[in-house]
Amino acid sequence: VQLQASGGGLVQAGGSLRVSCVDSGRTFSFYAMGWFRQAPGKEREFVAGISWSGSVTDYADSVKGRFTISRGSAKTTVYLRMNSLKPEDTAVYYCAADPDLNGVRSQPAYWGQGTQVTVSS
Repeated sequence: VQLQASGGGLVQAGGSLRVSCVDSGRTFSFYAMGWFRQAPGKEREFVAGISWSGSVTDYADSVKGRFTISRGSAKTTVYLRMNSLKPEDTAVYYCAADPDLNGVRSQPAYWGQGTQVTVSS
C-alpha cells in the first residue's frame, strides 16, 4: 500500500486531531491529494483536497473553517488538521490521490488505507 494513513484516535467533542497520509513510494508528489471519510451506514464522502503544489485547497462545506489540509515540503505527506470536532465527524478517514484536484473531489484514481476517528460527545 503506497498511501498510508495514520493519526486517528478517540477525542472529545470540541477537541482537535491531526491525521497524516504518507506516500511511501514517492509516487504522488505531483498529484493532487485529498481526504474522504465514511461513517457507519453512510456513503464515503469528500472532506478536503489539495493541489500538488499545495497552493490550492478545496473543502466540503461541512468542514470549512474547522479542518485544514496541507502538504509537507517534500510533497510526500498530506495532513488534515481537524479542530472543533463534532460527534458527526466520527468516521474512517481515507486519503486519496489523483492527477487533478477536481478528480480528487469526484473520483480519485488511487486510495490509501483508512484511519479511524471517533469523537465522543
